[in-house]
Amino acid sequence: MEEQTKILIVEDEMVIAANISLQLNELGYEVTGIVPRGEEALHHIKDNPPDILLLDINLKGNLDGIETAQTMQKTHNIPIIYLTANIDDAHFNRAKQTHPYGFISKPYKKLDLQRAIELTISQLELQPKSPKNHLKKESQSFILSDSIFVRHHNSMVKVDIRDILYIEAERNYCRIYSKSKEYLLVMTLKDIDEKLPTKYFLRIHRSFIINISQIDEIANSHITIGKKAIPISKSLRNELFNRIQTI
Repeated sequence: MEEQTKILIVEDEMVIAANISLQLNELGYEVTGIVPRGEEALHHIKDNPPDILLLDINLKGNLDGIETAQTMQKTHNIPIIYLTANIDDAHFNRAKQTHPYGFISKPYKKLDLQRAIELTISQLELQPKSPKNHLKKESQSFILSDSIFVRHHNSMVKVDIRDILYIEAERNYCRIYSKSKEYLLVMTLKDIDEKLPTKYFLRIHRSFIINISQIDEIANSHITIGKKAIPISKSLRNELFNRIQTI
């Protein structure tokens, strides 16, 4: 029997949420939960990650929908479909940074819901199967104590860890910037962060890992390596300064 697609509904208007849940069940999907707050959604995802996240942009509470998505993406790569009654340019541009699979405008039609989910599932089927799990098994062949092997064209190239400037996330990939070249690694930023030596590397933003020894300048909101300004989270500034003193 084919496994049902699991969907989590994050919506603070409970009448709307209940109606969506009913329609999803009629369409043959499994609703893993209905939660009204972003914080609750993050707890639910940690214990029972869904296949798709239906997420209202204008959530009440400490986290709106976009902030919930940004926090979730630090640890999970779950496709997002946003629900919204209205969205201005500022909110749209913020939402776009989380790479959603779609937007559903409220009031919505059942057909809008069905098509958005079917399009998301069709896109997921085109992606490589479980790249993260595969790479966890193979990770030792990519990263050694002083170097990292990355696929470049049709061969594996050895890159000295000390020559890496920074690493930037691109969904399920990482782009490695070294002193001389750029390389694309089929691994999430979270996975590569767990494997790199902490003596030299620090994840300073959800999208960036830096080589501390390559920093040229530290500003209030970013650091500079070469000519690249890289954003730094406020919570990690103190950790960076502590690490600089001990490197």
